[in-house]
Amino acid sequence: MLPCLPLSFLFLTAGVLGSPMYDMVLYPPMYVRDPFAMFNHTQDLVTSTVIPVFDVQPVMVEMEALHIKYQNALNFLTGKNLVALPDALSDPGLDALSDAAFTDTTNDLSGFTLFGSTTVSQPSNLSFSAMNAAAQSATDPLTDEIQRTINIPFNGPLEFGKKSQQLSVAFDTCSADLWIPVGCGDCVNPQYNAAASSTYRNTGNAFNVNHEGFSYAEGTLVYDTISMGGLKVNSQYFGAVTDVSSNFNDNPISGCLGLGFSSIAMSGKPTFFENLIMQEKVEAPFFSVHLTRGKASGSKITLGGYDMSKAVGPLTWVSVISKTYWTVHFDGAVVEGNYVSGNVDAVIDTGSSFIYVSQTLAYSIYANILGAGPAANYSSGFFSFPCDSNPTISFSLGGHDFGLSIQDFKLGQDGYGSENCIGGIIGLDDAFMEGIVIIGNEFMKSWYSVFDYSHGARVGFAPSINNAQ
Repeated sequence: MLPCLPLSFLFLTAGVLGSPMYDMVLYPPMYVRDPFAMFNHTQDLVTSTVIPVFDVQPVMVEMEALHIKYQNALNFLTGKNLVALPDALSDPGLDALSDAAFTDTTNDLSGFTLFGSTTVSQPSNLSFSAMNAAAQSATDPLTDEIQRTINIPFNGPLEFGKKSQQLSVAFDTCSADLWIPVGCGDCVNPQYNAAASSTYRNTGNAFNVNHEGFSYAEGTLVYDTISMGGLKVNSQYFGAVTDVSSNFNDNPISGCLGLGFSSIAMSGKPTFFENLIMQEKVEAPFFSVHLTRGKASGSKITLGGYDMSKAVGPLTWVSVISKTYWTVHFDGAVVEGNYVSGNVDAVIDTGSSFIYVSQTLAYSIYANILGAGPAANYSSGFFSFPCDSNPTISFSLGGHDFGLSIQDFKLGQDGYGSENCIGGIIGLDDAFMEGIVIIGNEFMKSWYSVFDYSHGARVGFAPSINNAQ
């Protein structure tokens, strides 16, 4: 399992998938849309008569990266090759901490409308009642951008070592390792100066990521003080990468902070957030994520807390069914009022931009949208539908329905001057997607998301403030 793949690590060649996956269609730059919701104009995608052309290149990069990132998913989700989670992460006392974080007052639902969404009366946070007086929460600003058609994952600052050297890392809920370059001769991005930290220790154990010779990052397992805001872990293990393949250098982020369960950690060690929980550094055993829509800045992650200002409705909790990735049950989808059965695992992935399903499920979903079908200008997996329509789509996760915003689903024209638009639900090979769907930021921009270790592990979704703006 690659700890965290910069989406630029693959190029648009045959790659690991064999033959080229599409014929690139090029259009005048002024019409090319950034598919990650960053527009080259200020007109609203739904109401505007000007819809930019879909830019396929960064999407293809992400699709190929997913084949590497999730190559062990089936084994992990069926309980194979897992690292045992620390017993402390299943302590019933975590339930009381999480419950204490929420009051009996719910948010005002006025002004929020999103098709197919059901809300369950769950208390939302107004204040914390810390069981440990020293416990707290910390918020990190996240940045989302594209550089030269390469998507830069949501990233923010993390501090390393006794002197708190700050480096930018990606925050990924579907990996479980922390790694950064240290004395890396092949790396061009900012590195950690370990010599400046008196608390840095090298275990001498290898830390390797090597997938069939196609992409690699090699170094040793080390530990040092890691902090975010006022939250600090004194002996956090991470990979000190000293040698990487050249494709890693296309991404300006220094490294990655994995926020999945340490059961899939290559290091075999607890994650940074898990250590914060076990060392009673956080007020509550969950972290929360707010993703902006159409902006490079403004997103944030809060460790040990819940920012009520980013939600306009109550939380709905969905049980985690596999403590590997943050995985919930995908019952199915409701498309234009018609139910499409799923019965697979849904991985909630901050490191992915779109929604990925099997080809078979994608065909079933688009079959319920009038005028939809395989996209004319792109390979299998991409579907289009009439640009002047606004189909209603929601997902049923663990028995609760969550709507998908048309602003995030409608990605752009299927070719210059086309009356059809590309949809944000993308089909991947049935064998690769066996038993799973990947739910990325396209969904999370409508839902303020809480990842909670308590109550057997659960994910909470509250209507995002994005939908009230």
